[in-house]
Amino acid sequence: MKDSRIARDGLVLLGCGKMGSAMLEGWLARGLPPTSVWVIDPYPSDWLKAQGVHLNADLPASPAIVLVAVKPQMMSEALPTLKAMGNGTTLFVSVAAGTPISYFEETLGTQTPVVRAMPNTPAAISRGITAIVANDVAGNAALDEAETLLSAVGEVVRLTEEAQIDAVTGVSGSGPAYVFHMIETMAAAGEAQGLPADLAMQLAKATVAGAGALAMQSDDTPTQLRINVTSPNGTTQAALEVLMDETSGFPALLNRAVKAATDRSRELARG
Repeated sequence: MKDSRIARDGLVLLGCGKMGSAMLEGWLARGLPPTSVWVIDPYPSDWLKAQGVHLNADLPASPAIVLVAVKPQMMSEALPTLKAMGNGTTLFVSVAAGTPISYFEETLGTQTPVVRAMPNTPAAISRGITAIVANDVAGNAALDEAETLLSAVGEVVRLTEEAQIDAVTGVSGSGPAYVFHMIETMAAAGEAQGLPADLAMQLAKATVAGAGALAMQSDDTPTQLRINVTSPNGTTQAALEVLMDETSGFPALLNRAVKAATDRSRELARG
């Protein structure tokens, strides 16, 4: 990123909470000069103050990218202040949940290139996955630039249409919470079977982390990995008969959970 258009023309980060800080840390690690970054945040952390970026200072007139990382409820106040940058050359990348591309076009002008992104919280340790989609004005060049930025905190996938972002929210955006709850419930179940609480939690965390890493690194599908660890009439099969029950097990529960999150995402986007 050291010799990119972003480094030359500048990047504005609107909001620098946990997600914004994780991304900024990734950009700086990849060689983006701190002097190429302007951050607008009313409550900057001590870490942010020490990075050498322009903090709450006058902004460049036409930066390469504005990355919008404010909470959705703050959007109506913050975004209009950047209207002058909706000049067709500055790319706006939004990681704000529930804010459609049309809102940016209405606020900044229809000639503003916009990329909407849905990251997830493992981005905080550079293990996230982000889905992106752009308006027609942006095109592939803007998607390439957005992907360069967002790959600093994990994988990036491209959607074919904005409507898919609600389902992405239901799967990967909200998904870490499902996994955290699974860890909670696995540990509680182990404790109920006689394990000390701290040991049950250690076992649950390590099992979920290890299984996830194996699924990512193995050439086998998750289905095959499940089969590999399931001996006929063994302990795992006994557990899976409960978990895979079509009416009360994981298939039914997760389908309902992902649908609920997806539906809520659509509701938020409609305001």
